Amino acid sequence: MSCTSASPIEMPGLLHFEDFPVGRVFELGPYPVTRDEVIAFAREFDPQPFHLDEAAANSSVLGGLSASGWHNCAMLMRMMCDSFLNRSAGMGSNGLSEVKWLKPVYVGETLRGAMTVLNARISSKRPDMGILECRWDLLNEAGELKVEETGVLFMRVRVP
Repeated sequence: MSCTSASPIEMPGLLHFEDFPVGRVFELGPYPVTRDEVIAFAREFDPQPFHLDEAAANSSVLGGLSASGWHNCAMLMRMMCDSFLNRSAGMGSNGLSEVKWLKPVYVGETLRGAMTVLNARISSKRPDMGILECRWDLLNEAGELKVEETGVLFMRVRVP
């Protein structure tokens, strides 16, 4: 089978809605947080001094150079893609219902995370689409919870 002859939903081995029962946990990471990445992201998207400059960061409420909250979300998204999303029959999302930036994510930390399926149902309007309500936790290597998100993933149903 060539890459052009089958759509992703026809490819065997992809995770579908049925593979995401309530309570299932997907481990995410590890993801090392580097100084260069933190500064590059901040320079482009969140150019506040405590994300760009170590001296400013050290004297801020954050107490050190740390990733933007939006960068934390982006790193979590990357970890999701690497862990399961790029091998799933994902159909997108309609967003997050909550994002909590609980503690700063500092340069030099290695992040890990988990996604837990909280609720799962088939769409009443689109029987080929499952709706997953999920929680994502982002932690450092010491187990400190840094970020918590809740939101929705749409996943193709294997047998509509």
